[in-house]
Amino acid sequence: MVTKQIKGPSEEADLRRADSLAREIFSDVANKWAFLIIETLGDRTLRFSELRNEIEGISHKMLTQNLRMLERNGLVERNVHPTVPPRVEYTLTEPGQGLRATVDGMCDWTHRYFAHIEAARHRFDA
Repeated sequence: MVTKQIKGPSEEADLRRADSLAREIFSDVANKWAFLIIETLGDRTLRFSELRNEIEGISHKMLTQNLRMLERNGLVERNVHPTVPPRVEYTLTEPGQGLRATVDGMCDWTHRYFAHIEAARHRFDA
């Protein structure tokens, strides 16, 4: 997605504007895989294979795309160790840790209202 350049910083940060940088960032990070990667990393440093093993259902391609996106947005740091084969590790940056607090809140909300949402879905689908 290519973002149109806008003059004022307040316009760039306006999520309601379709062409704002804030909307692009929000679109990048507000997906289930990004949330699960952030939640899984937490305070840890993990290798690609460790992340893939811990996040059930994520494909190699989807994990790669989301890690690159998170790195591009400065939320994940990728550290390549010069070994054979290369050892690559991922860790959350300070902004990534800040987003993790929001992701933790979403996880808490899900657990708190799980039964309510499940019941609502059953009523709706009936």
